[in-house]
Amino acid sequence: MQLPRGRPRGFDVEAAVERAMDVFWSRGYHATALPDLLRATKLSRGSLYAAFGDKHSLFLRALDRYIAIALTRMDIELDHRREPVDGLRAYLAGYVDRNSGANGRRGCLLVATAMELAGRDADVDRRIGSFFKAMEARVAGALSRAKAAGKLADGVEPSSAARILVCFVEGLRVVGKTAPTRIISQATVDAFLDRFIR
Repeated sequence: MQLPRGRPRGFDVEAAVERAMDVFWSRGYHATALPDLLRATKLSRGSLYAAFGDKHSLFLRALDRYIAIALTRMDIELDHRREPVDGLRAYLAGYVDRNSGANGRRGCLLVATAMELAGRDADVDRRIGSFFKAMEARVAGALSRAKAAGKLADGVEPSSAARILVCFVEGLRVVGKTAPTRIISQATVDAFLDRFIR
């Protein structure tokens, strides 16, 4: 009879990743120290290292979780069963909410990570590049469906317009981080989107 290997984990790994993600999101990668992560996850040093390896590995798990949440949210907003223009408006409305007030000041973990680590961490570069490519593909898909439905303005090419929209919404992240009050309105993003649609 074969005995099970190792001791079963006595904690929820995904909940620990979620709590670590919040710490990295609030403090940034370099400013997050091991004691911060131990406090947030309620793990001992040994348990944290046994489960995740090291701070960098835990950070990558947290970044993967953040990306998965963001892409799932986009899939809901840009659902194929929805009218594509309505989906694009829902997608932009989400950015208005996430970039205003306290949410805006907190900012985006991906944008903050790109500013802090891009070009210096190959694992992070791959994840951020892959995320923006996936984001752009989803927006381009919605714009292509809008074009097929005759809702896209003349001369608008879905993949180019998708890249512009992604740059626009990520720029909103930076503006939201620096603005003390809600300065991004739904009317602003609707006016921007209206340049692409009939």
